[in-house]
Amino acid sequence: MTYAFHSAAAEKFLRELAPAEQAAVESVRRGLEDDPTPDQARGLPDADPSSESYAIELLPEQTGGRGISVLYRHAPDLDAVLILWLISGP
Repeated sequence: MTYAFHSAAAEKFLRELAPAEQAAVESVRRGLEDDPTPDQARGLPDADPSSESYAIELLPEQTGGRGISVLYRHAPDLDAVLILWLISGP
């Protein structure tokens, strides 16, 4: 099992989301603990050779509100995921 955490910035933004949006993001976080590189994750450029960066897009239908992008970094050697940013759309 991989451990998944929120950065301070992501944690702050999470508190500002509607309850349904928070639940959708929490579902992604729990899913990353089981599979840190799911099929819906899109790879992003990463300057750190010991980690991999990804984005998961949540559609408004999934959040019950706005679309949300969950940007995170996976460090396989630490068996951990850090959710760096949550970006919401209109």
